Amino acid sequence: MELSRKTWLQISSTTLIRTVTNIGFRLVFPFQPILMEGLGISLVTITRMYAGQSLVGIISPLLASLADTRGRRTGMLSGLILFSLGTLLISLIPNRWGFLLYLILSMLGKAIFDPSLQAYFGDTIPFKRRGFVLGITETSWSLSFFLGMPLVGFLMERVGLLSPFLFLTILSVISILVILVLIPPDKGTEYKTLSISENFGLVLRSGTALAGLGVMLLICTANQLVNVVFGVWLNQSFGLRIAALGGASALIGIAELLGEGGVSALADRIGTRKAVAYGLVGSVFSSLLLPLVGGSAIGAYVGLFLFYLTFEFTIVSLIPLMTGVLPKARGTVMALSIASANLGRGLGSWIAAPIFLGGFWMNALAAAVVNLLAILVLGYVVVKEDH
Repeated sequence: MELSRKTWLQISSTTLIRTVTNIGFRLVFPFQPILMEGLGISLVTITRMYAGQSLVGIISPLLASLADTRGRRTGMLSGLILFSLGTLLISLIPNRWGFLLYLILSMLGKAIFDPSLQAYFGDTIPFKRRGFVLGITETSWSLSFFLGMPLVGFLMERVGLLSPFLFLTILSVISILVILVLIPPDKGTEYKTLSISENFGLVLRSGTALAGLGVMLLICTANQLVNVVFGVWLNQSFGLRIAALGGASALIGIAELLGEGGVSALADRIGTRKAVAYGLVGSVFSSLLLPLVGGSAIGAYVGLFLFYLTFEFTIVSLIPLMTGVLPKARGTVMALSIASANLGRGLGSWIAAPIFLGGFWMNALAAAVVNLLAILVLGYVVVKEDH
């Protein structure tokens, strides 16, 4: 099936819009020391703020499910309004409270916009082409790193600490106008047949939907088991403090982009369910490979590259698969997928440090075991939509 010019315009525009929201989500981590100093926030305080943001991410489906009850465009617009409000408030309230409001509102905005967009393309793109389309939109994650972080650094250095947030406010307002123009209005009765509780009930009674959410939780847990300790591992093993922040981060960004591109190129040809399975098998082997090749800095970098490449391929393949498991409550399923991912990251972060006491190889082994469990759970995921 050939995609129309209008569809291509929607894909490219929404990919750029997601790049804007992802920049807002990701900038706090590489620029954390600068923000802490400029806003007067201690390390203990900012880590507690991140914990609060993760909690908001877990409960966000209660709001994000409005894509099913009020419409896809309404969900996208609501998410962008919350995001723009968050970026504006930190510009107006340049202290810890403004930063906390920014973390919460930007998380809510992203958690509402993303599943609404995914549900919209789930409605309008045939399932056999959905991996290609959603794979393109997911490149916004890596683009936000390559394009966004240098821009944020430039603005902070040349204009001021809070200038990136004001710039994001302007871009998000423009994004709202783009959605109003490019995404057709929601039909009055199309999304109001079921209430929020009824949509959640459909998901909770669907074994295949719950299995898909379980896979999402498990792969994000496995990723976080390595993600939160690899910098410490590099530092302790090779004394590469700067390289751990710079070189490894660049490799992760490249791996993310290749993983997303791989989904666009391959997922629809082999089937999204097979793509997830292949990605999980690759994740198991890359996890086991990490401690084996980690005897040198170059080997560690190669291992990390493969680890993040296989993870990104897996999670981006899982997104279009999830759009087809329960079409009647597609928006709610996608919102709960984000919540499952956040829960998995939180769980992985919680147990990664105690496991690391036994050595990095323990974290790598644990990640492999969790990914193996995800392969078993994937066997219970049945796509309800195959056209």
